[in-house]
Amino acid sequence: MTDQTALAIPKISFVSLGCPKALVDSERIITQLRAEGYELTKSHAGADAVIVNTCGFLDSAKAESLEAIGNALKENGKVIVTGCMGAEPEQIRDRFPNVLAITGPQAYESVMGAVHEAVPPAHDPFMDLVPPQGVKLTPRHYAYLKISEGCNNRCAFCIIPKLRGDLVSRPAGEVLREAEKLVKAGVKELLVISQDTSAYGLDLKYAESMFGDRSVRAKFLDLSRELGSLGAWVRLHYVYPYPHVDDVVELMADGLVLPYLDIPFQHASTNVLRAMKRPGNQDKTLDRIRKWREICPDLALRSTFIVGFPGETEEDFEILLDWLGEAKLDRVGAFKYEPVTGATANDLGLPQVPDEVKEIRYRRFMEKQQAISARILANKVGKRLQVIIDEPGPTVSKGRSKADAPEIDGSVYVASRRPLRIGDIVTVKIERADAYDLHGIAV
Repeated sequence: MTDQTALAIPKISFVSLGCPKALVDSERIITQLRAEGYELTKSHAGADAVIVNTCGFLDSAKAESLEAIGNALKENGKVIVTGCMGAEPEQIRDRFPNVLAITGPQAYESVMGAVHEAVPPAHDPFMDLVPPQGVKLTPRHYAYLKISEGCNNRCAFCIIPKLRGDLVSRPAGEVLREAEKLVKAGVKELLVISQDTSAYGLDLKYAESMFGDRSVRAKFLDLSRELGSLGAWVRLHYVYPYPHVDDVVELMADGLVLPYLDIPFQHASTNVLRAMKRPGNQDKTLDRIRKWREICPDLALRSTFIVGFPGETEEDFEILLDWLGEAKLDRVGAFKYEPVTGATANDLGLPQVPDEVKEIRYRRFMEKQQAISARILANKVGKRLQVIIDEPGPTVSKGRSKADAPEIDGSVYVASRRPLRIGDIVTVKIERADAYDLHGIAV
Protein backbone atom coordinates (compact mmCIF):
# COMPACT_ATOMS: atom_id res chain seq x y z
CA MET A 1 0.00 0.00 0.00
CA THR A 2 1.44 3.37 -1.00
CA ASP A 3 1.56 6.46 1.19
CA GLN A 4 -0.91 8.07 -1.21
CA THR A 5 -3.40 5.22 -0.64
CA ALA A 6 -2.96 5.53 3.13
CA LEU A 7 -3.74 9.24 2.93
CA ALA A 8 -6.91 8.49 0.96
CA ILE A 9 -8.43 6.29 3.69
CA PRO A 10 -11.16 8.40 5.36
CA LYS A 11 -10.95 8.65 9.15
CA ILE A 12 -13.88 8.92 11.54
CA SER A 13 -13.72 9.79 15.25
CA PHE A 14 -16.51 8.32 17.36
CA VAL A 15 -17.98 9.30 20.75
CA SER A 16 -20.41 6.84 22.37
CA LEU A 17 -22.43 8.04 25.37
CA GLY A 18 -25.24 6.50 27.39
CA CYS A 19 -26.35 3.00 28.36
CA PRO A 20 -25.31 -0.44 27.07
CA LYS A 21 -28.22 -0.35 24.60
CA ALA A 22 -26.69 2.78 23.04
CA LEU A 23 -23.29 1.06 23.06
CA VAL A 24 -24.74 -1.72 20.90
CA ASP A 25 -26.02 0.93 18.47
CA SER A 26 -22.49 2.38 18.35
CA GLU A 27 -21.03 -1.06 17.68
CA ARG A 28 -23.39 -1.55 14.74
CA ILE A 29 -22.49 1.83 13.21
CA ILE A 30 -18.76 1.22 13.70
CA THR A 31 -19.04 -2.24 12.16
CA GLN A 32 -20.67 -0.70 9.07
CA LEU A 33 -18.01 2.03 8.92
CA ARG A 34 -15.21 -0.55 8.98
CA ALA A 35 -17.01 -2.70 6.40
CA GLU A 36 -17.07 0.30 4.06
CA GLY A 37 -13.39 1.05 4.50
CA TYR A 38 -13.47 3.88 7.04
CA GLU A 39 -10.74 3.98 9.65
CA LEU A 40 -11.57 4.79 13.28
CA THR A 41 -9.37 7.30 15.08
CA LYS A 42 -9.35 8.48 18.69
CA SER A 43 -8.40 12.04 17.75
CA HIS A 44 -11.07 14.50 16.63
CA ALA A 45 -8.39 16.76 15.20
CA GLY A 46 -7.07 14.17 12.73
CA ALA A 47 -10.47 12.87 11.60
CA ASP A 48 -12.45 13.70 8.47
CA ALA A 49 -15.62 13.80 10.58
CA VAL A 50 -16.87 13.04 14.11
CA ILE A 51 -19.95 10.98 15.05
CA VAL A 52 -21.44 11.65 18.50
CA ASN A 53 -23.94 9.03 19.76
CA THR A 54 -25.90 10.95 22.40
CA CYS A 55 -27.90 10.09 25.51
CA GLY A 56 -31.11 12.01 26.18
CA PHE A 57 -32.63 10.29 29.18
CA LEU A 58 -31.77 12.78 31.95
CA ASP A 59 -30.98 16.49 31.77
CA SER A 60 -27.50 15.75 33.13
CA ALA A 61 -26.97 13.23 30.30
CA LYS A 62 -28.19 15.77 27.75
CA ALA A 63 -25.71 18.30 29.13
CA GLU A 64 -22.90 15.76 28.73
CA SER A 65 -24.02 15.07 25.14
CA LEU A 66 -24.15 18.77 24.27
CA GLU A 67 -20.67 19.25 25.75
CA ALA A 68 -19.36 16.36 23.61
CA ILE A 69 -20.90 17.90 20.48
CA GLY A 70 -19.40 21.29 21.32
CA ASN A 71 -15.94 19.80 21.87
CA ALA A 72 -16.15 17.90 18.57
CA LEU A 73 -17.16 21.05 16.69
CA LYS A 74 -14.32 22.99 18.29
CA GLU A 75 -11.69 20.33 17.56
CA ASN A 76 -12.95 19.18 14.16
CA GLY A 77 -15.89 21.16 12.77
CA LYS A 78 -17.59 18.32 10.86
CA VAL A 79 -19.97 16.61 13.30
CA ILE A 80 -22.80 14.09 12.80
CA VAL A 81 -25.13 13.58 15.78
CA THR A 82 -27.16 10.44 16.44
CA GLY A 83 -28.77 8.67 19.41
CA CYS A 84 -31.55 9.50 21.83
CA MET A 85 -31.09 13.28 21.78
CA GLY A 86 -31.46 13.12 18.01
CA ALA A 87 -35.12 12.23 18.48
CA GLU A 88 -35.64 15.89 19.43
CA PRO A 89 -33.23 17.62 17.03
CA GLU A 90 -34.31 21.20 17.74
CA GLN A 91 -32.51 21.29 21.10
CA ILE A 92 -29.27 20.41 19.27
CA ARG A 93 -29.85 22.74 16.27
CA ASP A 94 -30.65 25.67 18.57
CA ARG A 95 -27.30 25.26 20.30
CA PHE A 96 -25.19 24.04 17.37
CA PRO A 97 -26.68 25.08 14.01
CA ASN A 98 -23.51 23.97 12.20
CA VAL A 99 -23.73 20.21 12.82
CA LEU A 100 -23.80 18.30 9.53
CA ALA A 101 -26.71 15.99 10.37
CA ILE A 102 -28.90 14.83 13.26
CA THR A 103 -30.51 11.37 13.36
CA GLY A 104 -32.50 9.57 16.03
CA PRO A 105 -31.63 6.31 17.83
CA GLN A 106 -31.30 3.10 15.80
CA ALA A 107 -31.17 5.17 12.57
CA TYR A 108 -28.12 3.34 11.22
CA GLU A 109 -28.91 3.98 7.55
CA SER A 110 -29.41 7.71 8.16
CA VAL A 111 -26.08 7.92 10.01
CA MET A 112 -24.26 6.16 7.17
CA GLY A 113 -25.99 8.40 4.63
CA ALA A 114 -24.73 11.47 6.50
CA VAL A 115 -21.22 9.97 6.63
CA HIS A 116 -21.26 9.24 2.87
CA GLU A 117 -22.29 12.81 2.14
CA ALA A 118 -19.64 14.32 4.42
CA VAL A 119 -16.82 11.86 3.73
CA PRO A 120 -17.28 9.57 0.69
CA PRO A 121 -15.93 6.05 1.31
CA ALA A 122 -12.70 4.84 -0.28
CA HIS A 123 -13.53 1.17 -0.45
CA ASP A 124 -10.54 -1.18 -0.40
CA PRO A 125 -11.44 -4.89 -0.12
CA PHE A 126 -7.93 -5.69 1.08
CA MET A 127 -8.20 -3.21 3.96
CA ASP A 128 -11.81 -3.73 5.02
CA LEU A 129 -11.46 -6.84 7.14
CA VAL A 130 -14.38 -6.94 9.55
CA PRO A 131 -14.72 -9.90 11.94
CA PRO A 132 -17.88 -11.99 11.47
CA GLN A 133 -19.20 -10.92 14.87
CA GLY A 134 -18.79 -7.23 13.99
CA VAL A 135 -16.73 -4.59 15.77
CA LYS A 136 -17.22 -4.56 19.55
CA LEU A 137 -16.49 -1.74 22.00
CA THR A 138 -16.29 -4.11 24.98
CA PRO A 139 -13.26 -6.24 25.95
CA ARG A 140 -13.03 -9.33 23.76
CA HIS A 141 -14.23 -11.77 26.44
CA TYR A 142 -17.71 -10.31 26.93
CA ALA A 143 -20.31 -8.66 24.71
CA TYR A 144 -23.74 -7.06 24.97
CA LEU A 145 -26.50 -8.87 23.07
CA LYS A 146 -29.50 -6.63 22.36
CA ILE A 147 -32.66 -8.69 21.81
CA SER A 148 -35.20 -5.91 21.22
CA GLU A 149 -35.66 -2.18 20.78
CA GLY A 150 -38.17 0.16 22.41
CA CYS A 151 -40.65 -0.42 25.22
CA ASN A 152 -44.41 -0.78 25.69
CA ASN A 153 -44.37 0.50 29.28
CA ARG A 154 -45.24 4.12 30.03
CA CYS A 155 -43.41 4.82 33.30
CA ALA A 156 -43.98 8.40 34.39
CA PHE A 157 -40.28 9.23 34.82
CA CYS A 158 -39.15 7.77 31.48
CA ILE A 159 -39.14 9.09 27.91
CA ILE A 160 -37.54 6.02 26.28
CA PRO A 161 -40.74 5.08 24.36
CA LYS A 162 -40.81 8.63 22.94
CA LEU A 163 -37.18 8.33 21.90
CA ARG A 164 -37.04 4.68 20.79
CA GLY A 165 -40.67 3.71 20.17
CA ASP A 166 -42.67 0.67 21.24
CA LEU A 167 -41.26 -2.83 21.71
CA VAL A 168 -39.74 -4.34 18.56
CA SER A 169 -38.26 -7.78 19.22
CA ARG A 170 -35.65 -9.43 17.03
CA PRO A 171 -36.51 -12.92 15.74
CA ALA A 172 -35.02 -15.60 17.98
CA GLY A 173 -33.01 -17.16 15.16
CA GLU A 174 -31.36 -13.82 14.36
CA VAL A 175 -30.40 -13.23 17.99
CA LEU A 176 -29.03 -16.75 18.36
CA ARG A 177 -26.96 -16.55 15.19
CA GLU A 178 -25.35 -13.35 16.46
CA ALA A 179 -24.70 -14.97 19.85
CA GLU A 180 -23.18 -18.03 18.16
CA LYS A 181 -20.78 -15.82 16.15
CA LEU A 182 -19.74 -14.02 19.33
CA VAL A 183 -19.01 -17.26 21.17
CA LYS A 184 -17.04 -18.63 18.20
CA ALA A 185 -14.99 -15.41 18.26
CA GLY A 186 -13.99 -16.05 21.87
CA VAL A 187 -16.68 -14.24 23.88
CA LYS A 188 -17.07 -15.97 27.25
CA GLU A 189 -19.98 -13.94 28.60
CA LEU A 190 -23.13 -12.71 26.85
CA LEU A 191 -24.91 -9.80 28.53
CA VAL A 192 -28.53 -9.86 27.35
CA ILE A 193 -30.04 -6.36 27.20
CA SER A 194 -33.18 -4.58 26.04
CA GLN A 195 -35.55 -2.05 27.58
CA ASP A 196 -37.83 -4.80 28.98
CA THR A 197 -36.14 -8.18 28.56
CA SER A 198 -38.94 -10.30 30.03
CA ALA A 199 -41.41 -8.80 27.48
CA TYR A 200 -39.29 -10.19 24.64
CA GLY A 201 -41.34 -11.57 21.75
CA LEU A 202 -44.70 -10.15 22.88
CA ASP A 203 -44.94 -7.98 19.75
CA LEU A 204 -44.08 -10.98 17.54
CA LYS A 205 -46.76 -13.11 19.24
CA TYR A 206 -43.81 -15.37 20.14
CA ALA A 207 -43.36 -16.37 16.48
CA GLU A 208 -40.97 -19.20 15.68
CA SER A 209 -37.85 -18.78 13.53
CA MET A 210 -35.13 -21.16 12.46
CA PHE A 211 -31.82 -21.57 14.26
CA GLY A 212 -29.71 -24.30 12.76
CA ASP A 213 -31.93 -27.31 12.23
CA ARG A 214 -34.66 -26.35 14.68
CA SER A 215 -37.41 -23.82 15.21
CA VAL A 216 -37.22 -21.51 18.26
CA ARG A 217 -40.03 -19.37 19.68
CA ALA A 218 -39.38 -15.67 20.30
CA LYS A 219 -40.06 -16.13 24.00
CA PHE A 220 -37.94 -15.13 26.98
CA LEU A 221 -37.76 -18.71 28.31
CA ASP A 222 -36.97 -20.33 24.95
CA LEU A 223 -34.35 -17.74 24.02
CA SER A 224 -32.67 -18.03 27.44
CA ARG A 225 -32.55 -21.83 27.15
CA GLU A 226 -30.99 -21.69 23.67
CA LEU A 227 -28.45 -19.05 24.69
CA GLY A 228 -27.50 -21.21 27.65
CA SER A 229 -26.64 -24.07 25.30
CA LEU A 230 -23.91 -22.09 23.48
CA GLY A 231 -21.23 -22.64 26.14
CA ALA A 232 -20.84 -19.06 27.43
CA TRP A 233 -22.01 -17.35 30.60
CA VAL A 234 -25.42 -15.75 29.95
CA ARG A 235 -26.34 -12.76 32.13
CA LEU A 236 -29.85 -11.26 32.03
CA HIS A 237 -30.36 -7.50 32.43
CA TYR A 238 -33.42 -5.23 32.70
CA VAL A 239 -35.85 -8.03 33.59
CA TYR A 240 -39.28 -7.02 34.88
CA PRO A 241 -40.61 -9.36 37.62
CA TYR A 242 -43.43 -10.94 35.61
CA PRO A 243 -44.63 -14.41 36.73
CA HIS A 244 -43.03 -16.22 33.76
CA VAL A 245 -39.57 -15.19 35.05
CA ASP A 246 -39.99 -18.12 37.49
CA ASP A 247 -39.38 -20.52 34.58
CA VAL A 248 -36.10 -18.80 33.66
CA VAL A 249 -34.93 -19.02 37.30
CA GLU A 250 -35.29 -22.80 36.92
CA LEU A 251 -32.80 -22.61 34.03
CA MET A 252 -30.45 -20.84 36.46
CA ALA A 253 -30.88 -23.64 39.00
CA ASP A 254 -29.96 -26.10 36.23
CA GLY A 255 -26.78 -24.13 35.42
CA LEU A 256 -27.82 -23.09 31.89
CA VAL A 257 -28.03 -19.36 32.67
CA LEU A 258 -26.08 -17.39 35.29
CA PRO A 259 -27.96 -17.15 38.62
CA TYR A 260 -28.27 -13.38 38.24
CA LEU A 261 -31.19 -11.05 37.60
CA ASP A 262 -31.01 -7.31 37.04
CA ILE A 263 -34.51 -6.06 37.91
CA PRO A 264 -35.35 -2.33 38.03
CA PHE A 265 -37.73 -2.34 41.02
CA GLN A 266 -37.49 1.51 41.34
CA HIS A 267 -39.43 1.68 44.64
CA ALA A 268 -41.46 -0.35 47.15
CA SER A 269 -44.22 2.01 48.28
CA THR A 270 -47.51 1.29 46.50
CA ASN A 271 -48.31 5.02 46.38
CA VAL A 272 -45.03 5.89 44.70
CA LEU A 273 -45.15 2.93 42.30
CA ARG A 274 -48.66 3.92 41.27
CA ALA A 275 -47.51 7.48 40.61
CA MET A 276 -44.56 6.11 38.62
CA LYS A 277 -47.00 3.98 36.55
CA ARG A 278 -44.80 0.94 37.01
CA PRO A 279 -45.92 -2.30 35.29
CA GLY A 280 -46.56 -5.59 37.04
CA ASN A 281 -47.98 -6.43 40.46
CA GLN A 282 -45.34 -4.90 42.73
CA ASP A 283 -47.23 -5.95 45.88
CA LYS A 284 -46.11 -9.52 45.31
CA THR A 285 -42.43 -8.91 44.54
CA LEU A 286 -41.17 -10.06 47.95
CA ASP A 287 -43.11 -13.33 47.57
CA ARG A 288 -41.66 -13.71 44.08
CA ILE A 289 -38.11 -13.11 45.34
CA ARG A 290 -38.62 -15.76 48.06
CA LYS A 291 -39.88 -18.24 45.46
CA TRP A 292 -36.91 -17.53 43.15
CA ARG A 293 -34.49 -18.20 46.01
CA GLU A 294 -36.27 -21.46 46.81
CA ILE A 295 -35.79 -22.53 43.18
CA CYS A 296 -32.20 -21.21 42.94
CA PRO A 297 -30.54 -20.53 46.33
CA ASP A 298 -27.45 -18.99 44.67
CA LEU A 299 -29.49 -16.36 42.83
CA ALA A 300 -27.95 -12.86 42.91
CA LEU A 301 -30.31 -9.90 42.50
CA ARG A 302 -29.34 -6.40 41.47
CA SER A 303 -31.70 -3.46 41.13
CA THR A 304 -32.02 0.30 40.82
CA PHE A 305 -34.23 2.65 42.80
CA ILE A 306 -35.31 6.28 42.62
CA VAL A 307 -35.46 8.34 45.82
CA GLY A 308 -37.27 11.67 46.01
CA PHE A 309 -39.89 11.00 43.32
CA PRO A 310 -42.61 13.69 43.38
CA GLY A 311 -45.02 13.03 46.23
CA GLU A 312 -42.70 10.63 48.06
CA THR A 313 -43.39 11.07 51.78
CA GLU A 314 -41.23 10.07 54.74
CA GLU A 315 -43.62 7.15 55.25
CA ASP A 316 -43.12 6.04 51.63
CA PHE A 317 -39.38 6.21 52.09
CA GLU A 318 -39.51 4.19 55.32
CA ILE A 319 -41.51 1.53 53.45
CA LEU A 320 -38.69 1.39 50.90
CA LEU A 321 -36.05 0.97 53.63
CA ASP A 322 -38.08 -1.79 55.31
CA TRP A 323 -38.52 -3.52 51.93
CA LEU A 324 -34.77 -3.39 51.33
CA GLY A 325 -34.19 -5.07 54.68
CA GLU A 326 -36.54 -7.91 53.73
CA ALA A 327 -35.50 -8.31 50.08
CA LYS A 328 -31.75 -8.48 50.88
CA LEU A 329 -30.66 -7.65 47.33
CA ASP A 330 -27.04 -8.36 46.45
CA ARG A 331 -26.32 -5.18 44.49
CA VAL A 332 -28.26 -1.94 44.39
CA GLY A 333 -27.92 1.42 42.70
CA ALA A 334 -29.93 4.51 43.61
CA PHE A 335 -30.67 7.78 41.84
CA LYS A 336 -31.98 11.03 43.23
CA TYR A 337 -35.06 11.91 41.16
CA GLU A 338 -34.27 14.31 38.36
CA PRO A 339 -37.07 15.82 36.21
CA VAL A 340 -36.85 14.76 32.57
CA THR A 341 -38.18 17.09 29.89
CA GLY A 342 -41.21 15.45 28.27
CA ALA A 343 -41.84 12.91 31.05
CA THR A 344 -45.41 12.62 32.36
CA ALA A 345 -44.10 12.82 35.94
CA ASN A 346 -43.85 16.58 35.37
CA ASP A 347 -47.64 16.80 34.98
CA LEU A 348 -48.72 14.73 37.99
CA GLY A 349 -49.31 17.79 40.17
CA LEU A 350 -47.53 16.11 43.09
CA PRO A 351 -45.35 18.09 45.50
CA GLN A 352 -41.64 18.10 44.66
CA VAL A 353 -39.25 16.67 47.23
CA PRO A 354 -36.67 19.34 48.21
CA ASP A 355 -33.10 18.65 47.03
CA GLU A 356 -31.75 18.57 50.58
CA VAL A 357 -34.36 15.92 51.54
CA LYS A 358 -33.44 13.87 48.41
CA GLU A 359 -29.79 13.99 49.46
CA ILE A 360 -30.52 12.85 53.02
CA ARG A 361 -32.76 10.02 51.81
CA TYR A 362 -30.17 8.94 49.23
CA ARG A 363 -27.50 8.69 51.96
CA ARG A 364 -29.80 6.77 54.29
CA PHE A 365 -30.73 4.41 51.46
CA MET A 366 -27.11 3.74 50.49
CA GLU A 367 -26.03 3.20 54.12
CA LYS A 368 -28.83 0.66 54.61
CA GLN A 369 -27.97 -1.20 51.42
CA GLN A 370 -24.23 -1.08 52.03
CA ALA A 371 -24.72 -2.98 55.29
CA ILE A 372 -26.88 -5.58 53.50
CA SER A 373 -24.37 -6.03 50.66
CA ALA A 374 -21.48 -6.30 53.10
CA ARG A 375 -23.22 -9.12 55.02
CA ILE A 376 -23.94 -11.00 51.78
CA LEU A 377 -20.30 -10.69 50.70
CA ALA A 378 -19.02 -11.72 54.14
CA ASN A 379 -21.06 -14.93 53.85
CA LYS A 380 -19.03 -15.86 50.76
CA VAL A 381 -15.74 -16.04 52.69
CA GLY A 382 -14.50 -19.63 52.67
CA LYS A 383 -16.53 -20.56 49.58
CA ARG A 384 -15.18 -21.50 46.15
CA LEU A 385 -16.51 -19.36 43.30
CA GLN A 386 -16.12 -19.36 39.55
CA VAL A 387 -14.48 -16.07 38.49
CA ILE A 388 -13.98 -14.60 35.01
CA ILE A 389 -10.76 -12.57 34.68
CA ASP A 390 -11.12 -9.00 33.36
CA GLU A 391 -7.67 -7.56 34.13
CA PRO A 392 -4.73 -9.97 34.51
CA GLY A 393 -1.90 -8.93 36.83
CA PRO A 394 1.58 -10.26 37.72
CA THR A 395 0.44 -11.70 41.06
CA VAL A 396 -3.13 -10.40 41.60
CA SER A 397 -5.75 -10.28 38.84
CA LYS A 398 -9.12 -8.56 38.81
CA GLY A 399 -12.24 -10.50 37.87
CA ARG A 400 -15.92 -11.04 38.57
CA SER A 401 -18.01 -13.83 40.02
CA LYS A 402 -21.30 -15.02 38.54
CA ALA A 403 -22.97 -12.48 40.85
CA ASP A 404 -21.14 -9.50 39.29
CA ALA A 405 -21.85 -7.76 35.99
CA PRO A 406 -19.10 -5.67 34.40
CA GLU A 407 -18.93 -1.93 35.16
CA ILE A 408 -21.86 -1.89 37.62
CA ASP A 409 -21.15 -4.53 40.28
CA GLY A 410 -18.19 -5.47 42.45
CA SER A 411 -14.95 -7.28 41.66
CA VAL A 412 -13.03 -10.33 42.84
CA TYR A 413 -9.28 -9.84 43.34
CA VAL A 414 -7.53 -13.12 42.61
CA ALA A 415 -4.04 -14.01 43.83
CA SER A 416 -2.46 -16.69 41.65
CA ARG A 417 0.92 -18.38 41.30
CA ARG A 418 0.27 -19.15 37.66
CA PRO A 419 -0.32 -16.40 35.07
CA LEU A 420 -3.98 -15.72 34.33
CA ARG A 421 -5.25 -14.41 31.01
CA ILE A 422 -8.14 -12.11 30.18
CA GLY A 423 -11.31 -14.18 29.80
CA ASP A 424 -10.02 -17.13 31.86
CA ILE A 425 -12.66 -18.65 34.14
CA VAL A 426 -10.99 -19.93 37.30
CA THR A 427 -12.06 -21.39 40.62
CA VAL A 428 -11.24 -19.04 43.49
CA LYS A 429 -11.31 -19.68 47.23
CA ILE A 430 -12.60 -16.49 48.88
CA GLU A 431 -10.44 -15.43 51.83
CA ARG A 432 -11.86 -12.03 52.76
CA ALA A 433 -14.52 -9.48 51.83
CA ASP A 434 -14.85 -5.72 52.10
CA ALA A 435 -17.85 -3.45 51.51
CA TYR A 436 -18.06 -4.08 47.75
CA ASP A 437 -15.40 -6.59 46.65
CA LEU A 438 -14.05 -10.07 47.37
CA HIS A 439 -10.45 -11.24 47.68
CA GLY A 440 -9.26 -14.80 47.17
CA ILE A 441 -6.73 -17.23 45.74
CA ALA A 442 -6.94 -19.31 42.56
CA VAL A 443 -7.13 -23.05 43.32
